[in-house]
Amino acid sequence: MSETILVVEDEVSIRNVARVYLEQANYRVVDADNGPAAIDMARQYQPDLIVLDLNLPGMDGMEVTARLRQESDVYILMLTARSEEADRVAGLRIGADDYLTKPFSPQELVARVQAILRRRRSAGENSPAASTLRFKNIEIEPDRHEASVDGQPLDLTTTEFGVLLELARHAGRVLTREQLIDRVWGQDFYGTDRVVDVYVGQVRRKLEQVTGQTLIQTVRGIGYKFTDETQ
Repeated sequence: MSETILVVEDEVSIRNVARVYLEQANYRVVDADNGPAAIDMARQYQPDLIVLDLNLPGMDGMEVTARLRQESDVYILMLTARSEEADRVAGLRIGADDYLTKPFSPQELVARVQAILRRRRSAGENSPAASTLRFKNIEIEPDRHEASVDGQPLDLTTTEFGVLLELARHAGRVLTREQLIDRVWGQDFYGTDRVVDVYVGQVRRKLEQVTGQTLIQTVRGIGYKFTDETQ
């Protein structure tokens, strides 16, 4: 069965173009034109990915993303007419997996969707042996996409889990931003390495909240290192 894409966009012309090009790429497409409808459609259709406009009437894309993240780790590609970095970073911080700034070409939209969905397939097909990783504070189960601290589940999005998993697999070693992009987002990632900083920051903050420790260190000018001790 084709993967399902939910397109949430209040501009009819953009919504229709997105539908046409995504359907030509063999995706099943459903759509909505406002925030509350987007949440209802996401619950009804359980899409594989949501293309979500930031500037929606009534309930904007930021609030929609925050609400969806309370119940789902569905991939979210945020559309925004705002070019300021702060807006893009804010979207990533609340749970978007990628962003695309308007105006954009429909071909690029399809390419971004394909690239994001390939992350899920490659994670299962090409990952190293999926044995449980056990550290002093954290346990990570790659097969189940779950991480816990002292037996308590850690609330991570799909992309956040991928970042933590790759850093933990190379515990004590520095991974560059480029290496993390390659391992988590894939070689055909279209964004900038700023996305790595945002996601590492999110994971580090969540770990600090439950452990009281900084388990992911920034190595200035190079990248990041996971420092929890193995059991």
